[in-house]
Amino acid sequence: MCPKTIDPAAQSMLERAEGEGIPTAFSRAEQVKPCPTGAGGACCKMCAMGPCRFVGKAPEEVRGVCGADLATVAARNFAREVAGGASAHSDHGRDLAFVLQAVAKGEVQGYQIKDPVKLRQVAGYLDVATEGRSIEDIAYDVGVAALAAFGQQRGDIIYLKRATPKRQAIWRQLGIAPRGVDREIVEIMHRTHTGVDMDAENILTQAMRAALADGWGGSMLATDISDILFGTPTPLQSQANLGVLREDQVNIVVHGHEPTLSEMIVAASQDPELIAYAQSKGATGINLAGICCTSNEILMRHGIPPAGNYLQQELAVITGAVEAMIVDVQCIMQALAPLSKRFHTRLITTSPKAKIPGATHMQFNEHTALDDAKAIVRLAIDNFANRGKVFIPRDKSPMIAGFSHEYLNYMQGGRFRASFRPLNDAVVAGRIRGAVGIVGCNNARVPHDEATIELVKAFIAQDVLVVMTGCAAIGAGKHGYMTPEIMAAAGPGLREVCEAIGVPPVLHLGSCVDNSRILTVLTQMATEGGLGEDIDDLPAVGLCPEWMSEKAISIGTYFVASGAYVIFGVHSPVGASSEVTRILTEVWPQKVGGRLEFVPDHKEMLVRALAHIDAKRAALGLTPYDPGHFGTSGDTPLSDFLAAATEQRPLNIYRLPKAAAE
Repeated sequence: MCPKTIDPAAQSMLERAEGEGIPTAFSRAEQVKPCPTGAGGACCKMCAMGPCRFVGKAPEEVRGVCGADLATVAARNFAREVAGGASAHSDHGRDLAFVLQAVAKGEVQGYQIKDPVKLRQVAGYLDVATEGRSIEDIAYDVGVAALAAFGQQRGDIIYLKRATPKRQAIWRQLGIAPRGVDREIVEIMHRTHTGVDMDAENILTQAMRAALADGWGGSMLATDISDILFGTPTPLQSQANLGVLREDQVNIVVHGHEPTLSEMIVAASQDPELIAYAQSKGATGINLAGICCTSNEILMRHGIPPAGNYLQQELAVITGAVEAMIVDVQCIMQALAPLSKRFHTRLITTSPKAKIPGATHMQFNEHTALDDAKAIVRLAIDNFANRGKVFIPRDKSPMIAGFSHEYLNYMQGGRFRASFRPLNDAVVAGRIRGAVGIVGCNNARVPHDEATIELVKAFIAQDVLVVMTGCAAIGAGKHGYMTPEIMAAAGPGLREVCEAIGVPPVLHLGSCVDNSRILTVLTQMATEGGLGEDIDDLPAVGLCPEWMSEKAISIGTYFVASGAYVIFGVHSPVGASSEVTRILTEVWPQKVGGRLEFVPDHKEMLVRALAHIDAKRAALGLTPYDPGHFGTSGDTPLSDFLAAATEQRPLNIYRLPKAAAE
């Protein structure tokens, strides 16, 4: 097995790339070594007297030209990563709010309010009146309230009331209850300017405040408005990996993060006239696939298959089968432009925020959305005749995606008794040991998908329910860990619960921006009863084993500030500073109940996560986890019972005697 990836499809494409001398992120990661100084947060380039490098036998004693110490520098670097990540997800949400207003006024093409129930629910959160009002009027005012939340200058953002009362009190006591995300990001940039805030703990406190404005503001609003416009996800079946590409069809890959674009590309790809046009060019039809979080958006609402996660964007092009890769914003490699020139693929940029030299730019405008999408699809169809040699791996796996917060409620009690009570009871009883969220990116510095999949396998075997988003979720789907059949690999208690409810033990919750769904799920678990009063009481852990993006840092920070224990893999961006590391691992738990750790070894991540889950169970006075309390479930216990009756021997299917088991 290739050490760069555990994905056989990716491995086969890397072998092709290496054989033909085609560079990829994997080969560049070998050639371009990471800066050891910058990797640990020990480089300051905030002014023209630097960059100052904090290296040597005693880096903590080094001072920059201005006198700044390592703790100050590492804290500033970390806070700016939070600001960058928060700005990306929140800008995404702001654009969706503008679209919602335009839909309400009838100014855009192709969009509609697909979930009026969610609209009314969100209106309630935002104190928007609904009684006796039209859907359009409600939607417009929801857009107004959302945009006001982004730019709020004073007071707490309105969505904070969705957190537990205990959590709100903690934030207000610490002075980190956020104002609008724009306000908090600007303050980070100001504080980290040379000559301003020099107290590492104080800087990191503002980082928490800005991250909270993202998680409980910008990102949560982005998810809510997406559901209103495009529909709240419910489970549906699809397939994942490069094998979803078709040799006989026009292959179009959407890549990025904006669902406004991808939704219209879905509509255009299903247009009968364009399908007929594709057939006139010699194709049997149009095949749409996704990469990265755009893929998650159209996967969970339409069943459009993901061709792969972040590190597979180049590999999709190398198949030679992609007529067009359509991109918008975030996580797009500049390497796609020169790579596409080696094949027939048209790389098409669509956002004024993200142009790439060498790509074809086709401006996407929501006011002419469907027409723009059809023009893009038509360009892809026209390119079908230019194909050369095609190499599509056969590898693909079935997957179930689209477990929104709303559906998780519904599946546990139907419309009449929708709640998290069954899940909480299962945790209390010990059938479910706890829960983990495994989220985030791929990183070419570590084996692709390895840590993610090994952790998923280990957790479900230990009766830990796994929820996933982003590229990590696509990874689990590719490797077959998002199907009901994977229950066979789950522990006995978790399997019983999953069989009773009818869900897999690994749940797809959406794109990276949808990590806000995990916040609301954890909050409901805390308020449902039996598991404490707040997120910091829950036997739950957040993991980001293959992170690479500033967005991941913001996400991790808002979960910590919400009370969660969060573990990142790869490396620590503040590892050079023992003081900043101490603040994240020792001071933050005292302040907010959450803790942030960076642990490169995924086996150690597992050990720490399980220890935390068991410690939280003990603190709640719950029965210690014991898989022997529960049977193997399914057909096997029944078969054993019938065999025992025939043989006239006693049998306890919940605690098999050793002799009987043998």
